[in-house]
Amino acid sequence: MEHKKTPLISPVPGTERVIHSFHFGHSGAEPKVYIQSSLHADELPGMLVVWKLKQILMRLEAENRIRGEIILVPVANPIGQNQHLMDVHLGRYDMETGQNFNRGYMVSMDRLIEKLEPVLDDDTELNRIKIKQALRDTLDDMPVKTELQSLQKILQTFCCDANVILDLHCDFEAITHIYSTHYSWPKIEPLARYLRSPVNMLADDTGGSPFDSCFDMTWKRLQDHFGRDKVPFNCCAATLELKGQADVCHQYADDDALAILNFLGHQGAVNVDIPPIPVESAVSGDLDAVEPLTSSMGGMVVLHVLPGEKVAANQVVAEIIDPIEDKIEVIRATQPGIVFSRTNRRMATAGMLIAHISGSKKIRSGYLLAP
Repeated sequence: MEHKKTPLISPVPGTERVIHSFHFGHSGAEPKVYIQSSLHADELPGMLVVWKLKQILMRLEAENRIRGEIILVPVANPIGQNQHLMDVHLGRYDMETGQNFNRGYMVSMDRLIEKLEPVLDDDTELNRIKIKQALRDTLDDMPVKTELQSLQKILQTFCCDANVILDLHCDFEAITHIYSTHYSWPKIEPLARYLRSPVNMLADDTGGSPFDSCFDMTWKRLQDHFGRDKVPFNCCAATLELKGQADVCHQYADDDALAILNFLGHQGAVNVDIPPIPVESAVSGDLDAVEPLTSSMGGMVVLHVLPGEKVAANQVVAEIIDPIEDKIEVIRATQPGIVFSRTNRRMATAGMLIAHISGSKKIRSGYLLAP
């Protein structure tokens, strides 16, 4: 294992943060797997999972059982890890710009296509190598003016040529669920089975340019531009939402680490004995069929359903109670589905997100992500 420390640019004199990355196998070996956690810095279940994976991979590497290249970044956002206000850990938004730490990841397609137009031919394997180099070159050319931009550039540089990208998050109070793309899903579906994820939501364009879809969608867009006869499939990616913020415990982390390890074995990245993929397929749905339920007034939040519960159309999910004006807002589901996440706050503000329901009817378009 190689432990690398990559510094962010210093925002002010006398300060510096670094990204710690742990590299297993051999640089350039395939499949290349990149796994990071806590890009939203207050989402910590994945950090424990990545730490456990590190312990496992150190043993496997000592036994010469790493077949590919694997990079782990357990603390993907040191900026957000240092955001504490009056004993409350923040970490979802950059306090300098207000930007969500998981938005704005992109590669300039115009510059990438400009680099590739004169060099791609009918040799798809050679084209794959050329595309990976063009991605690295395009990122090298990316200007960096802020600490956040340097964070984004470093993380993207680690994984721009990866075959598998896993971004580990969690929700407020939630069951395990997965976000991915239609492009990546055939490759990610075995992982969803190993994780026994009951809710898996797909969209090729979510708006906001989150980290997970940055590079698999780059390969898809290159396929759309040049054709599949020139651009092969190379990268699958997903965001794993590992339950809720309070679910930092050894039992859950052991189960999740084992599921990911089995998936890595399935992908040929590690030489381990893996159980058969669970027979029951992982159900996927469209992200634009997800219903976000919000409050229209402030008040106490009284929740009526637990994460993982199935609800019917018009079923009460929560009440918002104003104890001064005696107003009660009843929040109902508009379609049947599974409540896969809910707020962990018990005092609502007007417009606050209360719960998410995974349904089957497409009800949204455009920007599909949470704020």
